Amino acid sequence: MVARQLPRRLLPVLSSPTPINNFPPTFSSFSSPFCSLSPPRQAEDQERHELVGKLLGLLQEGGETAAYQFTKSLVLSKSPFSSPSDLLSFISVASPSLRPTLSHMLLAISCESKMEGLGYRERRDLSPFLTARECMGTLVEMKQFEKVLALVAETMELGFRLDTFMYGKAVQAAVKSGDLKKGTELFESMKSCGVRPNVFLFNVLIGGLCKERRIRDAEKVFDEMCKWNLAANKVTYNTLIDGYCKVGEVDAAFGLRDRMRKESVEPSVVTFNTLLSALCKAKRMGEAQILLQEMKEYGFQQDGFTVSILLDGMSKSGDGAGALELYETAISDGVRINNYTSSILLNGLCKEGRVEKAEEVLSKLESRLAPDEAVYNNIVNGYCLVGDMDRAILTLERMERIGLRPNSITFNCLIHKFCEMQKMNEAEKWIENMVKKGVAPTVETYNTLIDGYGQACVFDRCFELLDEMETKGLKPNVVSYGSLINRFCKQGKILEAEIVLRDMLGKGVLANTQIYNMLIDGSCLAGKLNDALRFFDEMSRSEIPFTLVTFNSLINGLCKKGKLTEAEDLLQEITNHGISPDAITYNCFISGYANAGKRQKCLEVYETMKKSGIRPTVSTYHPLINVCSKEGVEIVEKLFNEMSQMNLVPDRVVYNAIIFSLVEAGLVERAFRLHDEMKARGILPDKMTYNSLILGCLREGKLAEVNNLVVDMKARGIALKADTYSILIKGYCELKDFGGAYSWYREMYDNDLLPNVGMRNELASGLREQGKEEEAQILCSELSIKGVDDPNPSEDLPYQHVIC
Repeated sequence: MVARQLPRRLLPVLSSPTPINNFPPTFSSFSSPFCSLSPPRQAEDQERHELVGKLLGLLQEGGETAAYQFTKSLVLSKSPFSSPSDLLSFISVASPSLRPTLSHMLLAISCESKMEGLGYRERRDLSPFLTARECMGTLVEMKQFEKVLALVAETMELGFRLDTFMYGKAVQAAVKSGDLKKGTELFESMKSCGVRPNVFLFNVLIGGLCKERRIRDAEKVFDEMCKWNLAANKVTYNTLIDGYCKVGEVDAAFGLRDRMRKESVEPSVVTFNTLLSALCKAKRMGEAQILLQEMKEYGFQQDGFTVSILLDGMSKSGDGAGALELYETAISDGVRINNYTSSILLNGLCKEGRVEKAEEVLSKLESRLAPDEAVYNNIVNGYCLVGDMDRAILTLERMERIGLRPNSITFNCLIHKFCEMQKMNEAEKWIENMVKKGVAPTVETYNTLIDGYGQACVFDRCFELLDEMETKGLKPNVVSYGSLINRFCKQGKILEAEIVLRDMLGKGVLANTQIYNMLIDGSCLAGKLNDALRFFDEMSRSEIPFTLVTFNSLINGLCKKGKLTEAEDLLQEITNHGISPDAITYNCFISGYANAGKRQKCLEVYETMKKSGIRPTVSTYHPLINVCSKEGVEIVEKLFNEMSQMNLVPDRVVYNAIIFSLVEAGLVERAFRLHDEMKARGILPDKMTYNSLILGCLREGKLAEVNNLVVDMKARGIALKADTYSILIKGYCELKDFGGAYSWYREMYDNDLLPNVGMRNELASGLREQGKEEEAQILCSELSIKGVDDPNPSEDLPYQHVIC
């Protein structure tokens, strides 16, 4: 802003009851409270007195413009005054009547400095306060959020009371700059000053909280808005609906849409597109089609964005045919389809492995519009996904022939796949090709290489790449370091992972939630619970937001260590942070209680889970069935039936647990029926399945069926191990068929497997009872040579341990 005469808006303030000619000629004539200070401080204070005296002299002489410019130089250049409020306080000591004049002048200067260089033309007819108000609005529009917050702070320091509009812009600036905490503080300050908030303010806060996925806190702000008797508008509802969708609470989003209807707030295209997007992400395509029809009934026609949402949903649901049909229908209906929408379809087809079909669509597309690099990158990536690197490279060459220049994304697709295939030499070669073609490797390129070498555990090369990035002027980011941290954590090398973390922080790269989640999860998996808790505390101190993954990792670690009380405390913390537990959270508790043998607690958590509207998963039933199997087959079958009612397909672990439970209950025939059902569903039996069925047949004395099971087991390529042989030997011994037991022993021994001492003793004793002294002698001699000769009852394996 150029220098100009003192604004007319300041003149009324300058015409104060105290005449200018009554001002003292110099400020230094006042007695100073600083006379006893040390010489350096006295000199500084003397300079302050002289500068203020000069300012007052200019005002005395009627030089308003000169006074304004002089004040501006004091505020904006290096001077003994640390801030505008410091200058104001200094003058107010001597002449309180000047405070209004100077405060308005300082506010005008503050506004001018914030708007300088932004091409803003200030209105001369406004007072400094109204100018500050207008400046805040303009600065927000220009995304100059730090300047808004600075202007707000200076306005308050100069003694001005902000109105609702100014608080609104201040909160908006804080939220937009990512400082939600500051936004909340300003909101509370506003209420404490008696300024009434408006709908705009609440919408801004709700939007900020939803963006950070703090939906429970957003609900509280919404409730407070209602208590102020403020009517939520379309923006409020759309923001909250989007917030629910972001955290996966789609049903809650639709519940809010219903409330919207009751409050007579009309939905917009944004409302429908947000809900459609959520349904598509959840793969609830049937409901999406119903919502699309409702959208049309409201008079909204699907646009390119709506088509893009539906195409993405269909592609992710594996409905490539439906996506193609929608695409063709949209074109025939005159919907404007651009390269972005086409890319979604091509990307979906390629991810399904239907690259040839994607090529067909591309051929048709070329007749309607000019495909760009992004479109062709989908084809390159498609061939990479199916491992056809030759055709991926041919597509890149085709791009060049038609005048398109492959970009870093094109090359990164190839490099990523070669790294995934652990062909690191090929990956390095393509980086060389990339540079030769004038495309500079990006941070993402290096991150891919670092992850590839990390996967191969070539950590020295990873560190070389980090150094190389900095040499080439690329700053490693949180992903660069995160790849290394992730690889170290997966190997249980928590110390090395923490060293990388400290190096990252030392280089000025801030850790995010994902980094700490890796460290916490890795520590828990390595059994280093104290490290996990230390990282959790560090997150809290650094004000890094927790996510459900953070809590689930810690709860899982605590439950595995049997620290169930501490895990329960964390469950309360989840709710306190505005986060909702999910199936993984409850599964951790069920598993923890199952390991502790607390069947009733497992069932209580299971019931709470269902009442909370959280659908159990197959993993929910693994520990649940296992712990309940000890209480009888009835409860196990009840759980199995509930799985069917929820349309959950049991996996091998569930089938094996129930088959064993039926065998233990003596219901061998039903166990075989379940075995047949298992095979009919395409789930092949494994060693555990056969062990249970063999045990059941032995208990019923059905030796022919036992032999059939062993033959079938071998035919499927399942090698008999010590546990299966132990079941066979033990079972034959209990049937007093010691000759048969000895035959199984011989096969076991020939396969370099040995029975335990207890089994040796039982078999040898039985052989001797039946007059088979020679076999008994061979048995004892062979096992003695192998070191199986010291009786140790603890080595006896009960059946359930052998099987489970």
